[in-house]
Amino acid sequence: MNPHDYTWIFALGIMGSICDAFGIGANDVANSFASSVSSGSLTLAQACIIAVFTEFLGAFLLGSNTSETIKGGILSVKLFVPQPEILMLGMLCALVGSAMWVIFASKKGIPVSTTHSIVGAIMGVGIAAFGGGSIQWGYSGVAKIITSWFVSPVAAGIVTAIIYLPTRYIILEHPNSLERGIKAIPVYFFFTSLIGAFYIIYKGAPGTKASKMSIGVIIGISVGVACAVTAIAWIFLVKWLRRRVVGKENIRWYHLPVVHFIKYRPAPEPMLEQSTEVSSELESGGDVDGKAIAGSKHLSDEIDCEADAEAQPTDANTVSKYNPTVLVKRLKYYILRGVNKDVRNLDNKKLADVHEAARKFDDDTEYLFSFLQIITACLASFSHGSNDVANAAGPIASIYDIWKTAQVDISGKAPVPMWILAMAGVAIDVGLLTFGYHVMRKLGNGVTYLSPSRGFSAELGTSLTVLTASKIGLPVSTTHCITGAITAIGLCNGNFRALNWKMLMWCFLSWIITLPIAGLIAGLLFAFGSNAPNKLF
Repeated sequence: MNPHDYTWIFALGIMGSICDAFGIGANDVANSFASSVSSGSLTLAQACIIAVFTEFLGAFLLGSNTSETIKGGILSVKLFVPQPEILMLGMLCALVGSAMWVIFASKKGIPVSTTHSIVGAIMGVGIAAFGGGSIQWGYSGVAKIITSWFVSPVAAGIVTAIIYLPTRYIILEHPNSLERGIKAIPVYFFFTSLIGAFYIIYKGAPGTKASKMSIGVIIGISVGVACAVTAIAWIFLVKWLRRRVVGKENIRWYHLPVVHFIKYRPAPEPMLEQSTEVSSELESGGDVDGKAIAGSKHLSDEIDCEADAEAQPTDANTVSKYNPTVLVKRLKYYILRGVNKDVRNLDNKKLADVHEAARKFDDDTEYLFSFLQIITACLASFSHGSNDVANAAGPIASIYDIWKTAQVDISGKAPVPMWILAMAGVAIDVGLLTFGYHVMRKLGNGVTYLSPSRGFSAELGTSLTVLTASKIGLPVSTTHCITGAITAIGLCNGNFRALNWKMLMWCFLSWIITLPIAGLIAGLLFAFGSNAPNKLF
């Protein structure tokens, strides 16, 4: 082939990459924020707004400038050297196969590993092209993936339990839990910011010197950042919490930087107008009295929209059903429907027994952990954007490199242009905004009852597990880790009825079938395309 041949594969590859990134946002990113939304620390709309920035910045700023052409080393790129265009076709089929499975799983609310999905799709392409002998079935390839089905949830569960159980017995179950919680908050901020700073620096942004720093320097910088954050929390946040939670004063989040200069603000007397305002905020998923309440979209908007559109006068001189007001209402409904869903599942009768079996603690003490959970959710989302963007960017980067040079890079690495990282980052955000609520609804309170302290422990445990395991070579998956962490939280209740075992079995089944289903779709597409008749005239 010559450079710029098979442009149609490159064009379709871009579309396939966008669809795969859309599925990543709808599934993996939803995993990152599921516990925050389910616990009530963030509304669905607030989580989506935060994720739009953290995911994109993680993908764009810390996304790798090179990506594995064949993820996981399960198939050698040397097999494609004689015909580079066959690798282009294979990567296209892999993107389509992975995207189809992940989007389908997201629609059903099933959390799956997008990394394993693209790996399974590439396996299908390899088998269809060169037979089963071309796949690395040993621990260096497929066996490592199978190991991660067990290592990831167990490791994350153990780490999460180590974080949550001391919090429960030392703070939450103490008679004066609120006072203990306020005193402990700066300590939690120290360790949370220490882990976050260490991860970001240790990951290292492409093109900077961060990735070449020694461990000692990284730890020193991380400790400095953690001390600064702890000092801010001690000076401002503790005072704000005492006035807001203990004193029940009417101060808002934006008073935090000037809390020492705000005079006493008594809580307002309940009035009819205020009740109406609170009801309005509840319906829209707003922030009531400083505490985030999960949003729920009532059907009234949709009914009103349909009524405006369909119940029009029949007179030809009357306003058409396509008048601008109706169209704007319809457009607003469809654009915002993905962030106006009730994903907490607290009123789900099928989960009533599961939630009832979980131990409940003081609401004010739980509220203290909302701030920490927001930080851990941002960290998880930022790190996810920097890591898993390669699942969508790697194959299209390989296609683009071959399209431009007409050669296969036998190193197995493909340079990833910034425009591909930006494209994938935007598609990930769109996937979360429009489709992420399906997985959030099932993974959070759908598995066990989550509160801010539980959600914080699960998210921090997941981040710690992924960071540690990835650096020492253990095979882990972010999706599997967060599922294992939430399961551990349920088990920490000391009651097996506090877990939705049916949902967990569906999750585990989905992990098993991800490889064969994604591989089957991609393999069939590749076999169809590579063996199609070739026109000679």
